[in-house]
Amino acid sequence: MKKSFLSTIALAGAAALALTACSSGSDDGGDSSADPGSGGDGELITVGFAQTGAESGWRAANTESMETAFSEENGFELVFNAADNDPAAQISAVRGFINQGVDAIVIAPVVEDGWDDVLQEAADAGIPVILEDRTVSASDDLYATWVGLDFEEEGRMAGAWAAEQYGGEPTNMVVLEGTTGSAPANDRAAGFSAAIEGTQIETIASQTGDFTRDGGKSVMEGYIAQYGIEGIDLVFAHNDDMGLGAIEAIEAAGGVPGEDIKIITIDAVKDGMQALVDGKINYIVECNPLLGDLAAGLVKDVLAGNEVEKTVYVEDQAFDQAAAAEVIDSRAY
Repeated sequence: MKKSFLSTIALAGAAALALTACSSGSDDGGDSSADPGSGGDGELITVGFAQTGAESGWRAANTESMETAFSEENGFELVFNAADNDPAAQISAVRGFINQGVDAIVIAPVVEDGWDDVLQEAADAGIPVILEDRTVSASDDLYATWVGLDFEEEGRMAGAWAAEQYGGEPTNMVVLEGTTGSAPANDRAAGFSAAIEGTQIETIASQTGDFTRDGGKSVMEGYIAQYGIEGIDLVFAHNDDMGLGAIEAIEAAGGVPGEDIKIITIDAVKDGMQALVDGKINYIVECNPLLGDLAAGLVKDVLAGNEVEKTVYVEDQAFDQAAAAEVIDSRAY
């Protein structure tokens, strides 16, 4: 499988362009007719976008980026559907796009499995599929390309920092997992576990909070009821929103987040970064949501018959408190 890696600087440029409804190339600067700002012959490209839902601040920023990039100004007619994290509803929405005869379909899959049949239906209808953010377990010949983040590397980065900071002494860790069966939940867990292997960090409990703040708070309340503040040293949350929910639960129980219980999260959205600056979160690995321009560029390339990389990764940054304080005012999300 071919892979293309985009630097943080490149993504930052794409992020800024996404917010101003300007266009960028599809990936690493190669020759492309996929400039989202080019209108071609003036005929709009109809794109069906199947989003997971609106479960987090990250997802809201991702949706805004996609809607901006796939605007009429940029040569698109967007048919949008948010599945409220229901895999069956999302597959039904994709079938609806196929029946409408859209030109292309973009999917941020709720879960990895169960996509074979509907992707085959899209292929049979001659409609190319571009995956955005999350991946699927179906054969890669059923979609044209995927653009997003390396979730396993995100988990590995978070785990490496945890191992360095806390791995040398007995550390009781609880995990707030993302949506069960989703690519980010699976891969972040795998990356983190690999990075802390051989350390004295012990996972004493792991449960899904479904990537939501309320879910993270509820699960953390259960952990505190079971182990007490003093029985938990570290929280690894698969996203910022669940980490922010954990902060609420810790504070309600009389604990001090970031001190009594250390917290590591992934995403680096504004609320999470502010909590990091405030010392309530200890470390955040970025997962940039502003993928709209990149996805729009790939759609135009695919429809034009241009060769595209099968996998387009965007590299992430990581932040401690000092690093977060330096950039928080300038970040677009």
